[in-house]
Amino acid sequence: MDLRKLKTLIDLVSESNVSELEITEAEGKIRIVKGGGAVVQHFMPASQPVPQEQPVAQAAAAVVAAAPVETGHTVKSPMVGTFYRSASPGAKSFVEIGDAVKEGDTLCIIEAMKILNEIESDKTGTVRKILADNGQAVEYGQPLFIID
Repeated sequence: MDLRKLKTLIDLVSESNVSELEITEAEGKIRIVKGGGAVVQHFMPASQPVPQEQPVAQAAAAVVAAAPVETGHTVKSPMVGTFYRSASPGAKSFVEIGDAVKEGDTLCIIEAMKILNEIESDKTGTVRKILADNGQAVEYGQPLFIID
């Protein structure tokens, strides 16, 4: 993919309400994901070799390879919706990092179609990481919490 085209796509994602953009071309697939104000590029090569004139795609592949692997039990989103850490704005969060949780404890709320769905822990343990931001749109199967 042309470097100018890639830069234009990154700028468009940065300046819009779009949180993710994926484009597939003959030389591979580019996925641009906006998270926490930064734009991260992921390059997944196609089965054919990548042409040498793509230094940005090669650098992005290194970013993907360097991503740390999470250990522990992952609690994933059971639906598409908006992630909330508390029952109402200004209220105390259901859980914080380091909190002990039991199976069945409420971890968060996901709002879908104006319905607030409480997401419960499916494992007893300690919350090690919270992977979604308050008010963030989440996808089905997206990791939300790491519990040890």
